Amino acid sequence: MPELVFFSGTMDCGKSTLALQIEHNRSARGLAGMIFTRDDRAGEGKLSSRLGLVTDAVEVKDEQDLYAYVVDHLSQGGRADYVIADEAQFLAPVQIDQLARVVDDLSLDVYAFGITTDFRSKLFPGSQRLVELADRVEVLQVEALCWCGARATHNARTIGGEMVVEGAQVVVGDVNQAEAVGYEVLCRRHHRRRMTAATARAAALSPDVLPMTSA
Repeated sequence: MPELVFFSGTMDCGKSTLALQIEHNRSARGLAGMIFTRDDRAGEGKLSSRLGLVTDAVEVKDEQDLYAYVVDHLSQGGRADYVIADEAQFLAPVQIDQLARVVDDLSLDVYAFGITTDFRSKLFPGSQRLVELADRVEVLQVEALCWCGARATHNARTIGGEMVVEGAQVVVGDVNQAEAVGYEVLCRRHHRRRMTAATARAAALSPDVLPMTSA
């Protein structure tokens, strides 16, 4: 039976790489897919991974009806055997409903990829709707690591290496950027303490509060 599957995880855990792998495997078997994405790091209309792989995709716009888009494509003689939606956390809840309708009414598998929570540890509306509607939720097993070596569970937004907890929910950046807006994955403990790799290094290099003296 066709399914709506949500592949979730933190940043830097290989979601887009898996999306590209699924596309490769199915296209190699003669299947044709439709790929949606939004705000990819490689630019508009691209699905890319940090490994350097990239393919063309349909850039989703605000208020766009994804179900109608697929139906129109099929009605004009196009082919779609499955649908991939990357950066699904940026989709509106109604657009997630439309992807579910693609599964139910058109009998196509839909593979959605995205992070679950934002830099404030709050659910993205699109991801929340996917958790509510998906036939399966798969947490990716490629573990991203915090700078301390523990399993990373939270996404942090940084400016100049320092973690910030206020601002718009969606600001496009990349992981481990030292300047401007960047993103970093952290374990829960260091996310709570707002301690990024940069601030941890700074703390390690700072002098002791109580200087040690010889007896």
